[in-house]
Amino acid sequence: MAVVNLTEARIRDLPMGSGIHRDEQVKGLMVICHQTSRTYAVQGDVRRNGRHIRTVRMKIDRCDRIGLREARNRAKALMSQIQSGIDPTAGPDESGITLEQALDAHLSERTYSPRTSEGYKYHLDRYLTKFRKRAVTDITRQEVRELYDTLKRKHGQTTAGSVMRTLRATVNTAMRIDETIGGNPVAALRIPTPKRREVDALDLTAWWLEVEKLPPTRRDLHITFMLTGARRTSLLNVRRDDVDFEKDVLTFRHMKVGGAMMFPMGPHLAARLKARMAEDEPLASEWLWPSATSKCGHTMEPRDDRLPSPHEYRHLARTLLIAGGVPYAEGALLLGQKLPGASGGYVHAEHLVEHLRNHSQALEDLVCDGRGNYERLCKSLSKAA
Repeated sequence: MAVVNLTEARIRDLPMGSGIHRDEQVKGLMVICHQTSRTYAVQGDVRRNGRHIRTVRMKIDRCDRIGLREARNRAKALMSQIQSGIDPTAGPDESGITLEQALDAHLSERTYSPRTSEGYKYHLDRYLTKFRKRAVTDITRQEVRELYDTLKRKHGQTTAGSVMRTLRATVNTAMRIDETIGGNPVAALRIPTPKRREVDALDLTAWWLEVEKLPPTRRDLHITFMLTGARRTSLLNVRRDDVDFEKDVLTFRHMKVGGAMMFPMGPHLAARLKARMAEDEPLASEWLWPSATSKCGHTMEPRDDRLPSPHEYRHLARTLLIAGGVPYAEGALLLGQKLPGASGGYVHAEHLVEHLRNHSQALEDLVCDGRGNYERLCKSLSKAA
């Protein structure tokens, strides 16, 4: 290993494959002559408290890319770190963040609806207990594959896919916190996209026939789902104070997209809710859909046999809005959906309540046409009897 007073000319004359040539002027700087190239490098001993930790060598750059002066300046800076006990080749320290800690960080990064947060935590407590206290960096692809196969076998594809999406999102958050986590183990899986919900076409006359058989509160709840297309949680968490009959506005405060939504009620919906609230007034409940048997005080399970589910009502309402000639943007806003693109972020649905009223009326007109057919059917059957 030769020690020479390096110059640009001497470096150009160094034979290829001749090995290491140290610089006399800057401690630690060297030129390494490989078989096909020459590179600048720096080498020094990392010491802490007088104790030798390790000897490190770090490439600076190729000799044909930077000059000797720049190489010496970089070498001085790197040697300053090395002599201070810092290893410039060391990566970031591993945080050891556990999956449980990563999920807490994930949920704190943005505001999620209570139901979404509960879903994440339920997956951790119910299906991911094996990984809960484990450092994320120690979770392997093979372990994730085995867990996925077990969940599919015991709980079905839908549950397995949902749990894996929770795990993937949580590990992605951990990777932003801990740079030493090399990759997401869930990337080894091909998680199928959830199947698109199949919703049968609705005969509104037959639907009214089934709805009118229900007890009054259940009947009005199904009709309100049909006339608003509201999400299950949004409608069931409506309080009596959220219904404004002076403005004919129904306010949903539990929205998937955050914030509150003001829905313009048509005359049929307004009259039905007014009658419902008057009938329920002796119950002294704060909820629009009170339930004496529910711990929370309001209806929790709105499904009934032979009738659509709340989410199926959203599909049907969206379809009827199109049938009623409602434009795409207005239909999306009535369903509490955010419009796509940068321009959609500038649209504030709460400023468009009166503009949307005619469009919600179009939905109500179509549904009430089915009621008219139902009433005529009932009269004809009564006469025949």
